[in-house]
Parts: sequence; structure tokens; C-alpha cells
Amino acid sequence: MVGFLASIIRNVSPSTTKHSVAIALGSNLGDRFANIETALRLIEQPNQLLTGVAADAVSVVDTSFMYETAPMYVTDQPRFANCACLVETNVEPRILLKLLKRIETTVGRVPSIQNGPRAVDLDIILYDNEIVDTRAEGLRDTLDGLADELVVPHPRMAEREFVLRPLADMIPEFLHPVHKKSIRTLLDDVVRQSTVDSPMLKVTPFADYPLAETRQLPGMHQVPSMGRYWSTHCSNDIQRPTKVRLMATLNATPDSFSDGSVNNTLSAALTYSATSVRAGADIVDIGGYSTRPGAAFVSPEEECQRIVPVIQAIRSHEDQDVGSALISIDTFRWEVAEAAVLAGANCINDVYSFTGPEYPLTQTSAMHLLKMREVARKLAVPVILMHSRGDAGSNKDYSQYKGGVLEGVRVELGEKVEAIIKGKGGVRRWFVIIDPGIGFSKTVEANCALLRDASSVIANTPTNLLAGYPQLIGPSRKSFLGAILERPDADGTYKGRKTQPKEREWATVATVACAIQQGASIVRVHNVQDMRDVVAVASAIWSYP
Repeated sequence: MVGFLASIIRNVSPSTTKHSVAIALGSNLGDRFANIETALRLIEQPNQLLTGVAADAVSVVDTSFMYETAPMYVTDQPRFANCACLVETNVEPRILLKLLKRIETTVGRVPSIQNGPRAVDLDIILYDNEIVDTRAEGLRDTLDGLADELVVPHPRMAEREFVLRPLADMIPEFLHPVHKKSIRTLLDDVVRQSTVDSPMLKVTPFADYPLAETRQLPGMHQVPSMGRYWSTHCSNDIQRPTKVRLMATLNATPDSFSDGSVNNTLSAALTYSATSVRAGADIVDIGGYSTRPGAAFVSPEEECQRIVPVIQAIRSHEDQDVGSALISIDTFRWEVAEAAVLAGANCINDVYSFTGPEYPLTQTSAMHLLKMREVARKLAVPVILMHSRGDAGSNKDYSQYKGGVLEGVRVELGEKVEAIIKGKGGVRRWFVIIDPGIGFSKTVEANCALLRDASSVIANTPTNLLAGYPQLIGPSRKSFLGAILERPDADGTYKGRKTQPKEREWATVATVACAIQQGASIVRVHNVQDMRDVVAVASAIWSYP
């Protein structure tokens, strides 16, 4: 399976351009994340701002994570949002610089002091491995005369963590043409020497839906406002969030494994949502199609009829905290995802990671991925991508992997994530949250192994395609817990007992505490009230702020 999705996508949108360029983006005025998204969309529409340049002359083919960074040089200003992208282009450097300056003006940058606040800042950091300096000969060994000139590689990149860290997300082994060191080495040097009191944070922005009426640039899908975000510490050890988030599970279905027919009326769904938000839920996950083995088929139309009214009712709730709560839509269908987000959802949660329910993957899986990717890219919302292998109760053999289920998840989910974020039309890396798929195509022992070593799924190792992503863990009430509870203990004093899903709350407590110890950013639960206490205590034990 490795490489299958990537090969299909390359055939759909093959690269015909000559140059690979790294561009750094930053913003600390206005809607920072929306400003950056607008700039990225304009980069891919150069003909809107420059005459004589083809519409497809520049393509964004990869993005870094998004970071929040303390200002450098001029410190009395708001914190920055920083990221980077790779583009493929046949545009020569000076014309590309002209395009970026036009974009800055279009997004709203106005003249200011050097290194001062700006709506958006775009810099060409690398252009292939070329060395370019358009300044007068006598200035080329200095840091003077940079205004309206082009110097590549950027002359100050080696001292800037906010440039090097995003580059390391994409091209860690690229050799700097002047310093003759890899991006990874340059980043390690800067971090080792840093005395910054406010280190960089990795952030996941959330778009606000339904869309408000705002200025829309011609020829471009409207960019939503992005005022809210979650953050994670940058670390080579266990990556920990600044706050563990609670996802409430709302199944608007008659046949879900845990609470089917409990919340499948509008009033019941609204009551559960309001109760969960008031109890401390950070996001409510709404699903209209059960993924349990043997669940009845539901058409996309019926799935929309189940979930859209619930989303609209939450958005109309008289309690402002409930009405403004973050919502994710649990679906694998692009039509449902789009309808739900436009109705007011802020996030897409897909148990099949955009490839649909077929397993092993087929060309149909790849086409499904491309359509889901297109919708997610257009809507600019976070996506939760879960590891699975078709039917949740099948395909549990990971013996082909030397590292067992842990390696299997890293490789199989990693390939999907790479296909989703890379190439023309890819989802921004900073919008991706991964889920190792507890309870989906895993044995009891495999589920325990994933929980026990969940931090290794996103560990910062050179070959790990999932390195650095925020991680959601969703073990609540699942059948593997029931299987464990049925087992007698070693000396026979406990005979084991059969349990219904709702009787597995204490078992869920153990898994949630373990997930937090392993650095999970989000835990998905049914009973928010009780699990909030677990999160609070476990977070205190593991030294969260």
C-alpha cells in the first residue's frame, strides 16, 4: 500500500514546473490565520495580480505547521502567526518577489517600522539551491540595503527559529547553500542558543461557520474568520498541548454502539450538547452514521437530515457559550462534510482519513481522497484523520510490520496524511489532527499497545510521517474495554463480568488518564462531566500549566 495514494495523486496533477521555492509567511495584525490563508490562495492565482503570468504558474505543494511566536527585534507588539510553504513555479525570482509584494498590499499590509506589526509578511527564503543578491556590489556582505531587493537564501534565516522550524517540518535535510548545514542542524543550533522566555507554540486554528458577510476577493472562495485556536508545545520529547481538550460524542443515530437512539431526537441532541458544553467540553462531535460493525446503510441525504438540524439548533441556542461552541462533523462523505460546515460546524472528523470505507485501498479510495481533500481545502477547517482498515471488526493482523500495530499505524495513516497535505490542492499541514483509531481493526492487545505508547505514534523521528501532529485519542466505552473486563484475574479471585457500553465509565477513566500521560491533545468521551475531572487531575499530575 505504501506509495499507492501518492502515485495516484501525482498522475492526477503531475508537476510540470521547474523551480522549488520556500516562502515564509507571518502575520500579527487583524485575523492572523485568515490573512495567511488569503495570501496562500493569492499565491496560487498570480494572474489576478500580475499581467503576463499564467494562472497556474505557481502551485503550493506543501505547508508547515502553524506557529505562534513572540516578536523578535521589535518586541513591543502582538505575537505572530508564522508558517512556511513550498511552491513549484516557472516564475523567475524577481517576478515572484513582485507577486508577493502585491499580495501583501492586497491582504492589507501598510508601511510600518522595520520588523514592526504587519497584516501579512511574505519572504522568499530559498529558491532551489540558488544564491541570489540583487543589491549593489558593495552591500552584499552586509545586512544593509534589503528594502525592495532580493537576497536568497534569506540573510537572517539562520538566526530565526520562526523561519527554521517551519522549514524543518517540510525539508529538514535540505542543505543551506551558504552555511552548508541542513535545516535541521541550523534549527538545533538556534534552539540550543535560545534565551527566549516565550517559546514557539504549534497552533491549530478553527474557522468560524456559518460564514459571515465579509469582503470577498474576486475569483477566490471566501476565507472564513479564524479567531480561535488550540496550541501545543514544541518538543523533541513527548509533545504536550497547552491544555488537554475534551471532545463530547453526540451520536444522532438510532444504532450507535454506545448510545444509539438516546440522542437521535433534536431535543435530546440539544440537551446533550448544552450539558456537555457547560460541563467543560471544548468541542462537540456530531455523527449521523454509525461506524460499528454491521450498522445499517445510511444515504448521504439521510445523514445530512440527521446532523444539519442539530448543528443549526446549537448555533441558535440562547446560551451564548453553547451557541458558539466548536462543532466537528463525524463523517467520511464530502457532501455531508460540506453541508455540515456551511451549517455551522468547524471541523471534519473522518474515521477513514478521506479514503472511504474500502479496504485494501483502490483507485476509488484515491478519488474519494481527492474529493474530500478539495472540500476540506476550500472550507479551511481542521480535519481529524483516523487510522482504520475498512470494517472496524476486521483486518486486525499487523504481523507484516516489524514494529507491530504501532508501526502499522505510523506507516498506513502516514501515507494517507502525506497524500492529503502534499501536492497541488493539499490541505494545510496545520489543519491536520491524527487519531490512531483505538477500537478500529485492532485486537485487545493492539489497542492496549497503542494506548501504552501513543506518544511514539507522533514521535519526532526522521522516518515518522506522523511526527509532530496533534493527536486525538478516543477509547470511550469501546468493546476492547468490555473484553478486558470479562477476563478473570490471574489467581481467579475476580471472575470477570459482562458489561454494556454505559457500564465502562471507570474503564474509560483508566484509558483517558493514560492518553494524557502520553501527551494526547484531545480525548473523545461520552460523559463529559466525569471525564473533565479525570482530565483535570491527570493534567495536574503530568505537569500541564
